[in-house]
Amino acid sequence: MKIFENIINHKLSNITAEELLKYGEQFNISITKPQAQKIAGYLRGKQINIFEDRERTKLIKEIAKIAGPETAREVNRLFLQFTK
Repeated sequence: MKIFENIINHKLSNITAEELLKYGEQFNISITKPQAQKIAGYLRGKQINIFEDRERTKLIKEIAKIAGPETAREVNRLFLQFTK
C-alpha cells in the first residue's frame, strides 16, 4: 500500500496544468487554465503527502486561495477517494 501512496504523492509533485485540466474534466471538477497553472506551480517540487490529514488540509486551503472554495471542496473529495 505504501508504494501506491508514493506513486500518487510523486504524481502530485510533478503534475502539469494540462494534466490538472484533464483530471478536472474526467472527474467533473470545474477548473480554469489559469487556476490549473497556479495550482501546478504551487505543487511543483513539493513533498506533500495527501494521505496525512494535516498535510492534505493545508494543501486544500492553498487550492481554495488559488481556485476558490468550491473547487477546493471538489479536489478534496477526489483526494479522499484516492486515500480510502
